[in-house]
Amino acid sequence: MSTRIDRRTFLKTSAAVGAGVTILKSGILKAGNSPNEKLNIAVIGVRGRGHANLNGVKEENIVALCDVNEKNLAEAAQEFPQAKTYVDWRKCLDQKDIDAVVCSTTDHTHAFVNVWAMNRGKHVYCEKPLANSVHEAHVVRQTYLKNKGKLATQMGTQIHASDNYRRMVELVRRGAIGDVKKVHVWCSRTPEGGSYLPAAGPVPEHLHWDLWIGPAPEHPYNPGYFGGCLAWNRFWDFGSGQIGDMGSHMMDMAYWALDLRLPTTCQAEGSPLNPDTCPQWLTAEWDHPANDWRPAVKVYWYDGGKKPGMPSEAFNREKLFKGVLFQGERGWLLCDYDFRILMPMGDLTHFDCPKAGDLIPPSPGHHQEWIIGCKTGKPPLCNFDYSGALLENNLLALVAYRLGQKLDWDAENLKATGCPEADQYIRKQYRQGWNLNG
Repeated sequence: MSTRIDRRTFLKTSAAVGAGVTILKSGILKAGNSPNEKLNIAVIGVRGRGHANLNGVKEENIVALCDVNEKNLAEAAQEFPQAKTYVDWRKCLDQKDIDAVVCSTTDHTHAFVNVWAMNRGKHVYCEKPLANSVHEAHVVRQTYLKNKGKLATQMGTQIHASDNYRRMVELVRRGAIGDVKKVHVWCSRTPEGGSYLPAAGPVPEHLHWDLWIGPAPEHPYNPGYFGGCLAWNRFWDFGSGQIGDMGSHMMDMAYWALDLRLPTTCQAEGSPLNPDTCPQWLTAEWDHPANDWRPAVKVYWYDGGKKPGMPSEAFNREKLFKGVLFQGERGWLLCDYDFRILMPMGDLTHFDCPKAGDLIPPSPGHHQEWIIGCKTGKPPLCNFDYSGALLENNLLALVAYRLGQKLDWDAENLKATGCPEADQYIRKQYRQGWNLNG
């Protein structure tokens, strides 16, 4: 460990990243811009999570609203009558006075909105997951990196802003359980399987079905695709199952605490392969290389009722629906959104208890972090570099599952070494007329 920086230095450095610069709405760094100046925001997708995200930014200037459902659009427009309205997000992004974009569409269009908006110099907040394939996540991340220092981005993993997350990260990085060699992450939600839905009558007049389908292969209208992410997320063309959905939240704990980036290997297994729907249960394993302050780590994922073994009956957590279990050389840390249980092996004399000045400061709120980033240049914690790598990691598990084999991952070239058949699952094919990098 002598060649790596100590945990205390890393914790203090990571908590202070991004302070001290100011950014104009145009995306050009400049000192002295007032953080009180309001942003002109376009909200794309205004109901469901879109409504929550709209409420999260409504103190700014809402200048554009977009939704493929004209009833939803009309309801939002009553609250923000000054905003221009659109049914096609591509036309919305052409509005000249927009500074920033909030994307809350269905998963299969997230990457498109993100990339198109950044290509036009817009700050972006995107509801999780950031993308719907490994390639899409990579393109979103690379587009952000080309604009780093000019644009503020944030993936909507709202629980990242909680104090419990911060205390958990401090415990891991301070060495409360020593070097972490394994981390287990799970969510017991079990989606339905089945097939793509058949045609079910004419498309309602208020719904622009072709725009809802967007870049995905064409499917006939069926209202069964609506009703929240659990309705459409289970289909390969529209979502990425629980590893894409809840994995964005739960893997975030492991990614932040251990400063993970891109894996070197991935393997997965799950329920019998269905050409239409994502697995009803999935387990996955990734190898992550050592970095400057910790050794190599194995990361495990479980969903659909699968769970890791618990270290002690004292935890009595067999009914725990979701959670993260860090396995260290000197103990265990079990945590979820709102609790953490530390189980050291022996005493804690090795643990360097954090001082007040070393604590990760409280968040002003997940949406506010992004707004502050837009106005001051301080990078939000879930920016598209961080969250893009997280999504590349997660969605690689679906590639390994569909192939039924372990992958040696070449992250730089976006290739599974010696496995060209993986390409069909790494990169999606889009309907004619839809361009990811538009």
